[in-house]
Amino acid sequence: MKLVTFEFVCPMGRIRRLGALSGRYIVDLNFAFTLLLAEQEETRAYELAEAEIPPTMLDFLKTGINGRIVAQQTLDGLQESGYLKPSTRGPNEERVVWKQSEVRLVTPLPNPNSLRDFLAFEKHTRTGYDRRGQEFPKLWFELPVYYKGNHRTLIGPDANVYWPSFTEKFDYELELCCIIGKAGMNISAEEAHEYIAGYAIMNDFSARDIQMQEMSLRLGPSKGKDFATAVGPWIVTPDEIKDIRNLTMTARINGEEWSRGNSGESHWTFEQMIAHVSMDEMLYPGDILGSGTVGTGCGYELDRWVQPEDVIELEITGLGVLRNRVVRK
Repeated sequence: MKLVTFEFVCPMGRIRRLGALSGRYIVDLNFAFTLLLAEQEETRAYELAEAEIPPTMLDFLKTGINGRIVAQQTLDGLQESGYLKPSTRGPNEERVVWKQSEVRLVTPLPNPNSLRDFLAFEKHTRTGYDRRGQEFPKLWFELPVYYKGNHRTLIGPDANVYWPSFTEKFDYELELCCIIGKAGMNISAEEAHEYIAGYAIMNDFSARDIQMQEMSLRLGPSKGKDFATAVGPWIVTPDEIKDIRNLTMTARINGEEWSRGNSGESHWTFEQMIAHVSMDEMLYPGDILGSGTVGTGCGYELDRWVQPEDVIELEITGLGVLRNRVVRK
């Protein structure tokens, strides 16, 4: 499944709901399940649907694998019943199916519990050390390091990313991320795949000049990163990805390709990241783990810099295209 959070405007204001991409349409999974339950003459259709497929992404992730199974069965049932069309309504005339043009996709998980971003790609890491004239540390091969980003500043597909007032070197970073779908502690790398609800594209925007100042003081990044991170356009469940270690990753600026790499080039796997983070620390549904930047996946490595009004497109095989425009306020 391709899971989304979509937004529409109604007399009550802007409403956000959990959905799934199905061809040209967005299906409201909660209302779709309610409809199917009501057709089976279930008297508690709304109550059961709320428990099995909650209407928000974070609550849905908390239902774990069972929720994803019911969601897939709901999509299949909607298709088999001939209900995959915009005219479909729920028991109380709720809109069940939307055309993509009628709604706006926001970041699929608008309110994650946390955001951790790793440094998993050797090529990217080495380039950074080389540019700073520093020796590459052997410890990097022993410790999957990460920083904690600002999980309150996520943006989604086709959203503007605002150029911070305190930087003159704005940068993109081409990354892959996984979304945790099961709580756990002290998880082994062998079992870690059971904790992954899905994958998405991530753009870890950076204010390079202030980031370098912060990190020269052996702390951060903070202001260099925390102003915005893009995740989207949807969360793709693991069953739809043939090999997470063999995905082509590209970045285009105004249609021109700047970056190209492969997910399998990372030294650290998501399973190893999960095992490391969960040592004596709980992971929760709705936590996001970023891979770090693929080799050549940012302007800093290339010494090329995006400018205001540039359009950044990140594309990863099977995960879609994450597009954002840079805007100076």
